[in-house]
Amino acid sequence: MGPEVLGRLVDQHAAALVLYARQWSAAPEDVVQEAFLKLVTQKTAPDRVLPWLYRVVRNAAIDAARSAQRRKRHETQAAARTPAWFAETESGVIDGDSAAEALRSLPIEQREAIVAHLWGGLTFVQIGELNGASSSTAHRYYLAGIAALRERLGVACRKKPTILN
Repeated sequence: MGPEVLGRLVDQHAAALVLYARQWSAAPEDVVQEAFLKLVTQKTAPDRVLPWLYRVVRNAAIDAARSAQRRKRHETQAAARTPAWFAETESGVIDGDSAAEALRSLPIEQREAIVAHLWGGLTFVQIGELNGASSSTAHRYYLAGIAALRERLGVACRKKPTILN
């Protein structure tokens, strides 16, 4: 299939294919783009290109929707199993701006250890390698930072065992 034929197909049908894919997919433009890429990589062009495109778009959009549902379900289940980092205050809410400011006010070593461990999922061994320190030093930075956050925020943290991997 030549570039002019492909260009004409895109110009004439891409918008309708996006609308069609939108029934199932949160990213219909991506689905349509992938369908056109599949069309280009076909050794021989399908006999009826337009119905073929619609079928490929439909299948890809449904697959993407199923994947998104599966991912959301797994993320929700994982989040439900993960203990909260902070105990709820009387109002049940921690002020995000205050927490961010408290985190910014920490010495860089403590802030890096907290962010890398809690949000990055790095072990203390990995954090130590990152900072050119031992895992014990990285762990001390983490504990000191958490203690400083507790004090600055006036919020008790739930006890969470920490493993030095």
